[in-house]
Amino acid sequence: MKIKRREFLGASAWGLGALVLGGQLPAIGKPPSPAFDPYEMIPLGRTGLKVSRVCIGTGAHGSQRSSNQTRLGRDKFQALLAGAYERGIRMFDLADLYGTHPYLMPALKGVPRKDFVISTKIWSHPGGLPEPERPDSDVVVARFLKEINTDYLDLVLLHCVTSPDWPQELRKQMDILSGLKQKGTIRALGVSCHSIEALEAAANEPWVDSVHARINHTGASMDGAPEQVAPVLKKIHAAGKGVVGMKLIGEGRYRNSDELRNAAVAYALRLGCVDVLNVGFESTDQIDDFAARVRNTPKTAAG
Repeated sequence: MKIKRREFLGASAWGLGALVLGGQLPAIGKPPSPAFDPYEMIPLGRTGLKVSRVCIGTGAHGSQRSSNQTRLGRDKFQALLAGAYERGIRMFDLADLYGTHPYLMPALKGVPRKDFVISTKIWSHPGGLPEPERPDSDVVVARFLKEINTDYLDLVLLHCVTSPDWPQELRKQMDILSGLKQKGTIRALGVSCHSIEALEAAANEPWVDSVHARINHTGASMDGAPEQVAPVLKKIHAAGKGVVGMKLIGEGRYRNSDELRNAAVAYALRLGCVDVLNVGFESTDQIDDFAARVRNTPKTAAG
């Protein structure tokens, strides 16, 4: 049987792709289902920020300006950050609570500042940081700029909001941050939510440009069951706000289960309202493993 050269080349390309992904060879003439790209650059809501689909978090078990990432030691942590960038990650999630500000710029030395996005968070709760004082946001942001060694911050969040009334309780700090946004010191503003009530308030608050929210398919370390949280995230996303998913692999609970990790990745990607997958990677092997699971997730479920 003769086969045209163009048909042969097309079938060979699809076959090679399947081999790389460890899957079955598709039938000749039938392309594989479109899958997600972990490093695709996508808009974060209407913030104006373009970010990679996968983000590296730096606050695994973070408190008192320490985290699993900082506990790797400076050289290993900075090598991890550099490795993340080399692979295609363009969003780096920092926080005062984690103590990760000083590590990023040395790791990305020589990379133009415009080529990556810095997200960081302001901690306002009692405890959690070595000092008891909680200065106003303008003082804190000025310190952040020096610690990170940058002229501006892409995304600044109020960290770990839990009260349903946080927009009223934190209005003074929100107004200060809005002033910094007008000056160009900050490009976008938001919250990281740790209760369903706080998440619902974020959906209705015009000040919010983007939300960090805990989401996975089993409800592990979340603010409620998935069927409670997902509709709120859809509302947030429909309002044009960015959505950054956290605790995607159950705060490490799925670490030893391929089935659970695959299901978690597929669930978050297919919800249609989670822009960014934020994972606290502790090695480049973990980045590669997660990226492969993203690539192996078709955009539509089988059947």
